Amino acid sequence: MDMSFYTCSVGAHQQQRRLDIHANNIANVNNYGFKARRPSFSVLMTGSLRGINEELARGAGSRLESAEMDQGSEEFWGTERGLDYAIEGNGFFALLDPTTGEYRYTREGSFTLSNVEEEIIPEDDIVPQRIYRWYLSDGEGRYVLGTDGQPIVVEDPTEAHLVGKPLPIGIFDFINYNGMLNQYNGMVPVAKNGQVALGNSGKLVQGYLELSNVDYAYEITKVVETQRSFQYMLRMVQTSDEITTTVNGLR
Repeated sequence: MDMSFYTCSVGAHQQQRRLDIHANNIANVNNYGFKARRPSFSVLMTGSLRGINEELARGAGSRLESAEMDQGSEEFWGTERGLDYAIEGNGFFALLDPTTGEYRYTREGSFTLSNVEEEIIPEDDIVPQRIYRWYLSDGEGRYVLGTDGQPIVVEDPTEAHLVGKPLPIGIFDFINYNGMLNQYNGMVPVAKNGQVALGNSGKLVQGYLELSNVDYAYEITKVVETQRSFQYMLRMVQTSDEITTTVNGLR
């Protein structure tokens, strides 16, 4: 079969993946702290054919290499709420799920307080006691980690709501962000991101939330562009199939 059939079919599939990325960006345009993804392509294996006067390139098209996080265009929205935080610069808030022990990382800093009943054994006592503690939470049962890497215990819930008295919230960072998995409940690092550590370039800002950096007009333009490319690829697949059918009919 003509190589163009495979080239175009691969191209159509990759354009579909590209469309999914831009659609996901648009779906999160109003989500605080969301960072848009930027798709990038690489050329698949190519070779050369001997033409009449020169070498002719022959290949299998291109593929979606990655969809990296766009770290630019930070904009904040003032809420005047003491439990709202944003990060100016690089880094993430760290969240710990106490039921699974899993960590997630996010730029969305709209936090709340969770009143948790715990069982402790006081010194010189063998009888456990049950107490209530306030933890800084993301509202989904996950604890926000402090600068010491531990869940933040709030001693005075009333004071925590006041702007001007920020809690010791940790800002955590990685060597690079390439390949980080963007899941519905936060970012998940992969091996090539390196070990997580306290960030040294990000600054905690209380009373603000970071807006999504999705450029709606740009994303819509890319959606239209991707749809056109997808249609052209399918048309080329159809043309390639018609040519092959015609050639086979001549035999």
